[in-house]
Amino acid sequence: MSLKGKIVLITGASAGIGAATAMAFAAEGARLLLAARRAGKLAEIASKALDRGAAAVHSIDLDVRSRHAVQRAIDELPPEWAEIDILVNNAGLSRGMEKLYTGRIEDWEEMIDTNVKGLLYVARAVVPGMVVRRRGHVVTLGSMAGEIVYPNGAVYCATKAAARAVNDGLREDLLGTPVRVTSVDPGLVETDFSLVRFHGDAGKAANVYKGITPLTGEDIADVIVWAVTRPEHVNIARISLTSVDQANTLLIHREG
Repeated sequence: MSLKGKIVLITGASAGIGAATAMAFAAEGARLLLAARRAGKLAEIASKALDRGAAAVHSIDLDVRSRHAVQRAIDELPPEWAEIDILVNNAGLSRGMEKLYTGRIEDWEEMIDTNVKGLLYVARAVVPGMVVRRRGHVVTLGSMAGEIVYPNGAVYCATKAAARAVNDGLREDLLGTPVRVTSVDPGLVETDFSLVRFHGDAGKAANVYKGITPLTGEDIADVIVWAVTRPEHVNIARISLTSVDQANTLLIHREG
């Protein structure tokens, strides 16, 4: 299925998997709606996307934790951008790696508000239009953490388990429409994810990927583009992927 001229909304598009996904869709000639909190970084990605081949780019300064801001952003899209074909519901983060009984409640709230409530707010704002137009594809960025909980990560893992349930429930609720729903659930991906988790501690972030060859944002973007370009009667329900150095969230082989 050609992506030329398709309108693709990507949340969390200013860095990491979101930015890589923007580049991948740009190379296919799509029209990109890029949303993120960091307007400066988003402008850089928008410029690079145009250079990469995007048919057009429209940027939205958006914090998905605000349901009013999300709905307003969708309601106020210019008419030529309103008919979203593909939603990549990517905005998400992890904060901290403490035991549950010593964790920072502020970190919990940020993860829940972004990874679960933000996911819901964006889907609620975008999917009704897809149903009316009888076309569309929702891609949810999940995680292997939603399948197997790892020590000191209970709340993050819980948010990704919730994302998995939301994704599966949405697919069930859309049965009888042509709208497709896919969850992409990666293992370790080397982006700013760990830097954010450790509140900017570069040493701790680097140790997460020490001795392994992790996945990259480009690997995930490649999978997303593949999923949305299958024949229209084919729905890829879930894709789980890791590097060869990882079996699951608990088993990782590190050299040295």
